Amino acid sequence: MNIPKHRSHLARLCAGISSASFLLALASPALAQDAPTAPSQPVEDSSTAPDIVVTGSLITNPNLVRSTPVLFVSRDEIELRQSNVAEEVIRNIPGVVPNVGSAVNNGNNGASYVDLRGLGSNRNIVLLDGVRITPTGTAGSITGLGGRVDLNNIPLALIDRVDALTGAASTTYGADAITGVVNFVTRRDFSGVELAGSSQITERGDGFTYRADATVGGNFADGRGNAVLSVGYQHADAVYQGGPRAYSENAIESLQAEAGGGSPTATPSSFSVPGRGQPQIDASGNLVPAFSTFNFNPFNIFQTPFNRYNIYAAGHYEVSDGIEAYARGLFSKNTVSTIAAASGVFNQSVTIPVSNPFLPAGARATFCANNDFDANTPGVQTLSVAQCNAAAVATSPSDPNYRTFTTNLRRRTLEVGNRTSDYQTTYFDYRLGFRGDLTPTLKWDVWGSYGESELLQTLTGYTSVQRARQSLLATNPTSCLPGTLSTCVPVNFFGPPGSITPAQAAFLNVQSTTNVRTSQAQVHGQLSGDVGFASPAASDPISFAVGGEYRKYTGKQNADLVAQDPGDLGGSGAAILPFQGGFNVYEGFGELVAPLVQDKPFFRSLTLEAGVRQSHYTVDAPSSPNFSTTTYKAGGSWEPVEDLKIRGNYSHAVRAPNIGELFAPQNTSLTNLGNDPCAGVAPLNNANLRAICLAQGAPAFTIGNIANPAAGQPNSTSGGNLNVKPESADTYTLGAVFQPRFVRGLSLSLDYYTIRVSGAITAPTPGDAISACFGSNPSSPPAGAASSAACTSIRRDPGTGGLDGDVATTPGLSLLLSNLGTLKTSGLDLAIDYKTDLGFAKLALNFLGNYTLESKFRATPSSINRECVGFYSVNCSFTGSIQPKFQWSQRTTLDFGGVDLSLLWRHIDAVNLEPLALADQLAAAAGDPANCPDPNGADPGACVFDPQFRHINAADYFDLSTRFKVGEHYTLTFTVQNLLNRQPPVVGNDIGATAFNSGNTYPSTYDALGRRFNVALKLKF
Repeated sequence: MNIPKHRSHLARLCAGISSASFLLALASPALAQDAPTAPSQPVEDSSTAPDIVVTGSLITNPNLVRSTPVLFVSRDEIELRQSNVAEEVIRNIPGVVPNVGSAVNNGNNGASYVDLRGLGSNRNIVLLDGVRITPTGTAGSITGLGGRVDLNNIPLALIDRVDALTGAASTTYGADAITGVVNFVTRRDFSGVELAGSSQITERGDGFTYRADATVGGNFADGRGNAVLSVGYQHADAVYQGGPRAYSENAIESLQAEAGGGSPTATPSSFSVPGRGQPQIDASGNLVPAFSTFNFNPFNIFQTPFNRYNIYAAGHYEVSDGIEAYARGLFSKNTVSTIAAASGVFNQSVTIPVSNPFLPAGARATFCANNDFDANTPGVQTLSVAQCNAAAVATSPSDPNYRTFTTNLRRRTLEVGNRTSDYQTTYFDYRLGFRGDLTPTLKWDVWGSYGESELLQTLTGYTSVQRARQSLLATNPTSCLPGTLSTCVPVNFFGPPGSITPAQAAFLNVQSTTNVRTSQAQVHGQLSGDVGFASPAASDPISFAVGGEYRKYTGKQNADLVAQDPGDLGGSGAAILPFQGGFNVYEGFGELVAPLVQDKPFFRSLTLEAGVRQSHYTVDAPSSPNFSTTTYKAGGSWEPVEDLKIRGNYSHAVRAPNIGELFAPQNTSLTNLGNDPCAGVAPLNNANLRAICLAQGAPAFTIGNIANPAAGQPNSTSGGNLNVKPESADTYTLGAVFQPRFVRGLSLSLDYYTIRVSGAITAPTPGDAISACFGSNPSSPPAGAASSAACTSIRRDPGTGGLDGDVATTPGLSLLLSNLGTLKTSGLDLAIDYKTDLGFAKLALNFLGNYTLESKFRATPSSINRECVGFYSVNCSFTGSIQPKFQWSQRTTLDFGGVDLSLLWRHIDAVNLEPLALADQLAAAAGDPANCPDPNGADPGACVFDPQFRHINAADYFDLSTRFKVGEHYTLTFTVQNLLNRQPPVVGNDIGATAFNSGNTYPSTYDALGRRFNVALKLKF
């Protein structure tokens, strides 16, 4: 590492907190005068709080130790990691699979989510102090609207710890908690002032982030009340995939690394020609087979730009003896931007007059000699040279010689600029409640909450395909045909980069807005305490909680006419269709914790736990039936001796469909698929395969010339379904906690878990849709398959026969929701903590690891029961990024009194290409050897992922932190993340789902930014 080379970057890093430091210095005298005389440090003693948060239970007994394992991240860990947002805090917890977050660009809709156990971010819930907060909506998302909480809205400054509970949570928190909950627990009874500023920059000088927080709190009314206010701001710069990172500067195709990569939607344009594929126009104006792709990597980003303002306030006041009022409010306004390469016309159908003024003579001759200019006459009616020449000068549609032809156009409109999507979310959630004591052992608690989230999506820099179509109908270079927009300008789509003038680009350029609103209202009441007696063999009484809850969810999506027009926004992927919906939930619940035996030989304690929740759902749609569900759990713990505790739990959980899964209209967007069985010459040699391709809408003249989806992205059709019902899950956990008295300071826990989801609300993967139609060998499908519903549900482009093209005419793969899916995962969690005094320093060791035994997904009974743990592919991206078998984080901290030195070791196990994905490719290559040349003498090459991309080695990252306590009030922390500057693995851009496989790697799983420097300053009074 050459420090002088990066001195300017480090200077910027330090400058990032200079403003905060200056304010802290100015504030110090005044704060010292206004600070309470005792204590001088903030007070947060939650151990004596009457509303102690025990994640996984509604029984507020601080002496209870749960039978279900809870992983947690402490406030100290949050401080050492210097995270900007909550998503970064939990991203590296073993057992959490990276989902949409700051490392996702193409696929990020302005929010960040958590995915417990890799079963989907919509199958867990996010809590704040044990209470649901308002979910958010994302434009065009089926599973997102009203079903997931955006982690960008969590106020990190006041977070005391983060708990992650696997399973057994539906009885406590209701639906959605199939895989568990993530609970952000805030600091209670904060008293004092805390100002903090932090800044980060990469070694390469980009990726600048900044965070500032100010928190003020205090007690009042002689200690009967407490109030706290926290205000924060966070900022992050974009990190582009272009230089100076060599591994991501150029797009690499996963099929053939040597052949380069990129998008076939490039510049200059390419056009579909019947029987000749999609040749590209050259500098002489001729259509030639040679193809230059577009390198989109430098325009895409590894870190999305982010700005957020947040306010959190909370307070409680003892109204009278035994009655307390409490409230909290949360507000945030954040903007996430995604940036992608230039828009264009992405293989969409256009009509062009032979007399278009920009159409070169060579290209005109090719179109005249190959297109059918008379659909009413049998056969292909091409134009002779004389007819073509006459049509070339026929500028009026009324001229008998006027002729047009239809073609699929691919043209990247670099002249319009990059595509930018700004997602601005305004969010608030507030809660008001009262609690008190009925008796010394019985407590009551009644509260209500309400929250709203509004997302405004603004798309800029997009090319309007409708305007492009109007411009191509021109027959003179200065004006369009009558009937087009008054602002219409003829556009030259036939020239090299730069041939589109600023006036033409301005006509093509459009922007679009979409508004998504969600709301959540809750009312909750409960009675908890003990029954007044204990088991004959125990001293602690039996504890319980009973109560009821009502929740109402609403969601609404509106979009302007541009966004609603299918395929009009070139490269946007799908139309955004308006819809709205909602549902109500009425619930009753009960929990019981019964100490059965205590302080007996081999039974230091034996405790039984149980819970049940009955829910009734009413959906705001006349055609949708209402439904009821019952969830329940039973578990217990046994301490034979003081050193050992054995615990286990069984839970039957449910998840009701969210608003998007119920109400979202069917829509066509993009998915991922490398090989189309109908591509190439394979259909020419197999009658069954040819019949399937024709039955799916491929024109006869395209057989033998169908291309694989551009950039590995075919169209797919999906949408909500008012007929889906709640899915159910059975969860088992069994483990032990070992705290040996002969090793003071050591604590070890090992827990096994298994989760099986039945009747899962799922959609088939692209691989499932292909295999359901084409069978186990796509190059030799079974006879009669062409007439099956699995085959005819796949619809191809009417012009090219491909699976990509205009979403208005090409539905592509059918990936519709149903209750036919099953999910299953199981694994082991290991946690080790050890603390000791070495004399010269205090040593703290912490280890948290997860070993996932299996993670299987089956969309329908006829689908493949797909194993995805330890594998990566398009089909293994159905919920998130890569899920390794073994993953751990280990922190070693030495406390020298005024200085802490801490090293975090993060390990990700090796993973491989999904074997089924490779087998499908090998079968396709065997059936089409002419289209799959062997460039290396090892594999069929063009149809099979490059051998070097089929394995990713284990990755180890080290983060080094040094924390200084400067005087009584200041804390200064330096952190170097990815200390050894480990580079991410390179696997190309189309081996996985676009959201998580980007920049030739998996940036949500592996560190794509490189070594980073962090500085943080905190002042406390």
